[in-house]
Amino acid sequence: MSVAIENFVKAIYKNDNNDSNDTKPGNIAKKLGISNAAATDMAKKLASKNLLQYEKYQALQLTDEGTKMALNVIRKHRLWEALLFKLFDMSLHEIHRESELLEHATSNFLADRISEYLGNPKFDPHGDPIPNANGEITTIDTSMALSNTQEGKTYVISRLMSDDKEFFDFCALNGLKYGNPILVSKQFSKNKMTQITINNNNIVLNEDFTNIIYVNEISS
Repeated sequence: MSVAIENFVKAIYKNDNNDSNDTKPGNIAKKLGISNAAATDMAKKLASKNLLQYEKYQALQLTDEGTKMALNVIRKHRLWEALLFKLFDMSLHEIHRESELLEHATSNFLADRISEYLGNPKFDPHGDPIPNANGEITTIDTSMALSNTQEGKTYVISRLMSDDKEFFDFCALNGLKYGNPILVSKQFSKNKMTQITINNNNIVLNEDFTNIIYVNEISS
């Protein structure tokens, strides 16, 4: 399959599994940086290949075959992220950028070898789950957005859901890293801001950040 097809089904899968759940062709076009007409044409093409279900003006829905393809690409992407992070200590943005290229040139054989070398990890350095060789995500997601947390409780960062370089640069500067603990010291509900304490520093984040930083509560 072409890179364009793999990116298209991956975009549908990821949009279908985020908070917006918007998989209409126009939204997929925006995510991929292509025209609405190009997205519609691709959707019709993939429907003929039984990779998705297309109906005019309706959201796109992957078939079982399309979902399997998307998860296979995502598996390779996240395995490369884990390997590049381990070997070269690259930034979260850098490993994402390079894995976008490497995922399409990786055989299933090489993906399996990478997974074995890494000890078959279940999460990548962003905290995103890595599908297994059968295209299954075996972990249960119990995380919540930082914006939905409670004051006075301690959480551990479980996922950084972004592709943006500035976001990752900010996280790196402030210790906002997968696996690090934070204390939610104040929720400013009216202004949609959250004050956290991390590494003895107080940081105030707006909802652009708190909606894409996911955490799990640390049991007392």
